[in-house]
Amino acid sequence: MNDPASIRRLYGRRQGHKLRLGQAALVEDTLAALSVPEAGPVDAATLFGSDRPLAFEIGFGAGEHLAAQAEANPAMGFIGCEPFLNGVVGALGHIRDRALDNVRLHMGDALEVLERLPDASLDRLFLLHPDPWRKARHAKRRMVNHGPLDLIAAKLKPGAEFRLGTDDPTYCRWAMMVMNTRRDFEWQAKHPRDFLERPADWPETRYERKARRQGHEVWYFRYDRL
Repeated sequence: MNDPASIRRLYGRRQGHKLRLGQAALVEDTLAALSVPEAGPVDAATLFGSDRPLAFEIGFGAGEHLAAQAEANPAMGFIGCEPFLNGVVGALGHIRDRALDNVRLHMGDALEVLERLPDASLDRLFLLHPDPWRKARHAKRRMVNHGPLDLIAAKLKPGAEFRLGTDDPTYCRWAMMVMNTRRDFEWQAKHPRDFLERPADWPETRYERKARRQGHEVWYFRYDRL
């Protein structure tokens, strides 16, 4: 029987409030052209027409971080995956407003796209504020488990960076526990401020601002792929 914590599956909601007419039109007019192909291998040349460094974001929310990273790094290609339609609409708006041509989107399970990438092809991977699944019986659904992490490790280049952000104390402790057992990642933190202060090149999201308004601490983890 498979260890539940090793299962490669992304759990998340897929539906939200009904789209307004302008949002629906944005999806209709732009999503297909910006979407990751539904089948077949995925690489930089397939997505962007040329070889280039690649970054990947799992669950990009409303797309603020994804768009800001893409704008700050125009020579990189960015793949963002989000199962929530309203989040995809948010990302499309950022892409349109900033005239970004280095972003591709997948509305669905991020792990399905990750599996189709060549091994050692990613320069960065972002996992920001994943669903904490606080109940102990749901711990197997957390993205920071060995099954998803094995896949993430396989797709990152040696020396590539894995970034994890959370405002949930349970998830923070869980992530530290799981990541500390890994021998294929090295935590970059040398001092508490290294994971308590947001790095300058880590754009703030509305979710993070909301968490701080509610009095939550936010933790910023950066790991190097060995």
